[in-house]
Amino acid sequence: MNITGNTILITGGGSGIGRGLAEALLALGNQVIIAGRRKQVLDETTAANPGMNSATLNIENAASILDFAAQMEKDYPAMNVVIQNAGIMRVEDLKSPNLTDAEAIITTNLLGPIRLTAALLPLLQKQTHSTIMTVSSGLAFIPLTLTPTYCATKAAIHSWTQSLRYQLEDTKVEVLELIPPYVQTELMGEHQNTDPRAMPLKEYIAETIEILKTQPTPAEICVERVRPLRFAAENSNYATIFDGLNTTSPHRT
Repeated sequence: MNITGNTILITGGGSGIGRGLAEALLALGNQVIIAGRRKQVLDETTAANPGMNSATLNIENAASILDFAAQMEKDYPAMNVVIQNAGIMRVEDLKSPNLTDAEAIITTNLLGPIRLTAALLPLLQKQTHSTIMTVSSGLAFIPLTLTPTYCATKAAIHSWTQSLRYQLEDTKVEVLELIPPYVQTELMGEHQNTDPRAMPLKEYIAETIEILKTQPTPAEICVERVRPLRFAAENSNYATIFDGLNTTSPHRT
C-alpha cells in the first residue's frame, strides 16, 4: 500500500481506531473521507481536522450502502483505498440470547463490509492501484466467550478476506487485513478508553502506520501486542491463552 497520495474512505472513522487512522493518514498527505452513522461525531472529527471530509452511512442497510457507493463515485472518482473499520461489540448471554443484538452485530460487522466491498469494487478496479483493508481482531483467532457473535463475525471476516485476496490476486486491487489487539477506545464503553490493560490508541496507530510503510506491505497488519492471539494455534498455546483470556476481564479485545 502506498502511504501517501491516496483518496481513502474509512468507515467508522469518527472515533476510536477509525479516527486514529484517519488523522494519521491525513497528516501523511492523503485525502481522507470518514463515514459513519453519527453525523455529530463526524462533524466534530472533521472540524478538528481541516481538509478531512465526511459522509453519513448506515452500514446495516443494504439499499443505503448502494446509494452511498454511488455518491462516493460521483464525489470522489479517484477513491483508491477503502478501510472497512465500522463495527459493534456487545456482551451476550447465550443461555438467554438476545437475537436482536446478534443480528445487528452480524449485519454491521460482516454483511456491511461484504456489501460495501461489492458496491465499491467497480470504482476501485478503475484505479491504477487500489487497496481494500478489512478490520478483524485478535479475537478472530481466540474468542472472548462473553462476546460470542462479535468474535464469530471477526473470524468470518478473516476467512472472507483470505478468499477476497485470492480471487483478486490478478487484479489491481490489493487486499489487507488489520488485526487489532485490545486498544483504548470506547468500543465496549468509556471504561475501555482508560483501561491500563489496553494498548494506548496513539501507540497502536503509530505502530500500525510504521507497518503500512513497509514495502511490500504485509497482508496482515499485526502489531506486536496482537501476535500472541493471532499465532496461538501455530505456537501450540491456544488452550492456555483461551483460558487466560476468558478468566480475566470480560471486556478484553
